[in-house]
Amino acid sequence: MSTNQSLFKVGGIEVLVLHKKVKNLHLNVLPPAGKVRVSAPIGMDGDAIRTFLATRISWIKKQQAKFRGQERQTPREYVSGESHYFLGNRYRLEVLNTDENSAVVIKNKKKIMLSVKPRSSLLKREQVMQDWYREELKNTLKPLIVKWQNKIGVKTHFWGIRRMKTRWGTCDEKTKRLWFNLELIKKPESCIQYVVVHELIHLIERKHNDNFVGLIDKYLPKWQSEKDELNQFILSHEEWRH
Repeated sequence: MSTNQSLFKVGGIEVLVLHKKVKNLHLNVLPPAGKVRVSAPIGMDGDAIRTFLATRISWIKKQQAKFRGQERQTPREYVSGESHYFLGNRYRLEVLNTDENSAVVIKNKKKIMLSVKPRSSLLKREQVMQDWYREELKNTLKPLIVKWQNKIGVKTHFWGIRRMKTRWGTCDEKTKRLWFNLELIKKPESCIQYVVVHELIHLIERKHNDNFVGLIDKYLPKWQSEKDELNQFILSHEEWRH
């Protein structure tokens, strides 16, 4: 473990403490397993950190219990009857055989209709769904990025979509390139907006320090509840975090 990290154990809970150039203590309970992380000012006394954690034990355990109780999807087989998610809503998948081009359509706000050629493989059915998800996320992100670039006063040189196992979004502040996780299309639009604002602010402030928190508080005052909703929403069989 590096010199700017330390492990604490308070109330039977293990806590990773990161010593950073911050003014105040910042506590996070991270999905999916409920790991506890604290950002603390460099040089802060260990007893002060333990005292702070002791006052937050009840809240920490409550957050961990939420994560343990989250619904998780098993790996998808893309067959009729499965549940699939789109913009925070749950749909029943219905697979139809067709000799026409493959397509995905939402019907009656209850079903996702997946039309594919007879005897299409699992890989093919998945690819059709992923292509549809990608196009829908692109259409959702584009106006949000335009809106928030104008509000924040920043400009990305490139943004794209890809599957990522460890992040909802990434920002390279040097090249001004943003990437967004394809899984975001399954989340409510308010959660997608939070990730857009989060990554655009990284064009101004690279670190998650007090300056970053001040900026996101300014532009998105309810960001914490949107972040919580993002992380508490149903998890896929893979583990995602932000």
